[in-house]
Amino acid sequence: MIISGIQQVGIGVSNVHAGFDWYRKHFGMDVPIFEEAATASLMLPYTGGEPRDRHAILAVNMQGGGGMEIWQYTSRIPEPAAFQTQLGDLGIFMAKIKCKDVQACFHDLRKKGVTMLTKVGTRPDGREHFFVKDPWGNSFEVVSANVWFSKNNRFQTGGIYGCTIGVSDMDKAIAFYSKILGYDQVVYDKSGKFDDLLGVDGGEQAFRRVLLEHSHPRKGAFSPLFGPTEIELVQATERTPVKIFENRFWGDLGFIHLCFDITGMEEMKAFCAAEGHPFTVDSSGSFDMGEAAGYFSYIEDPDGTLIEFVETHKIPIMKKIGWYLDLRKRANVEKPLPRFMLQALGLGRVKEKG
Repeated sequence: MIISGIQQVGIGVSNVHAGFDWYRKHFGMDVPIFEEAATASLMLPYTGGEPRDRHAILAVNMQGGGGMEIWQYTSRIPEPAAFQTQLGDLGIFMAKIKCKDVQACFHDLRKKGVTMLTKVGTRPDGREHFFVKDPWGNSFEVVSANVWFSKNNRFQTGGIYGCTIGVSDMDKAIAFYSKILGYDQVVYDKSGKFDDLLGVDGGEQAFRRVLLEHSHPRKGAFSPLFGPTEIELVQATERTPVKIFENRFWGDLGFIHLCFDITGMEEMKAFCAAEGHPFTVDSSGSFDMGEAAGYFSYIEDPDGTLIEFVETHKIPIMKKIGWYLDLRKRANVEKPLPRFMLQALGLGRVKEKG
């Protein structure tokens, strides 16, 4: 089995097209890989036991990084948390956006009227970063990154670089993200209060804060586009955290899952079960996603945070001429796709009008 990287972070919003437009204008997520209105019929453990209608757009930034699956319920009104979520609450608290020039990006987003939570600061590993919020109350960390698929557009940002996840038992969480997802390298493990977090909801409190990276380069079809990523685990040490999605459904407002592109789903299923994290959702083979198709599944981390696996089977390269790539026919699954094929995904870019 192969993990190629973070394919996307699922983001529940109240208006999917407004969401795509905002992330396109501010983070350069301007290439829709697929758009589909359908019924989520296989997620019953997380949707109140009933199929739910939804509309989703998977968008990427061709400079590199994971995508965003922008997701809206259409058969019910998506619910916000009944409380103000804080750093250290259990689940995906924020997504990370990779950045070429942090200072330039900060001034650009501020000029565009984005809600800025902090000024530019320095993380414990010395990298520059800052925090912002989108119009739906989701927090993002914009962080300096060095590895890019390309640097050929006007945006300082790339795509998803990772997530910050609240956990209740740091050592259990480290074991999970290291062994199952390959984040086996501890960049820092610090405890206390942190000046660079002041301005983030709950950021003035004390935490144990662990940043993980993967020591082995990712392999597989899309690995050059996704690039290296990181996971930051945060444990509140002076309060009892709550679950971000307590009494809500998957798909409600917020970060609903972290998705990894993989090859070898059956191997992954057996491996996760042996490690005590069996699949809780399993599409049991290829599942049509409109313009794309794949095999998907979910597991939970030790605190119930949803991790999705997708084995991509079909993806549109140039929809207008019917050019679709069937990844099931590849002989060497570890080898990346030719660069021209990955670049061709960008032909579907939605450009600014005028």
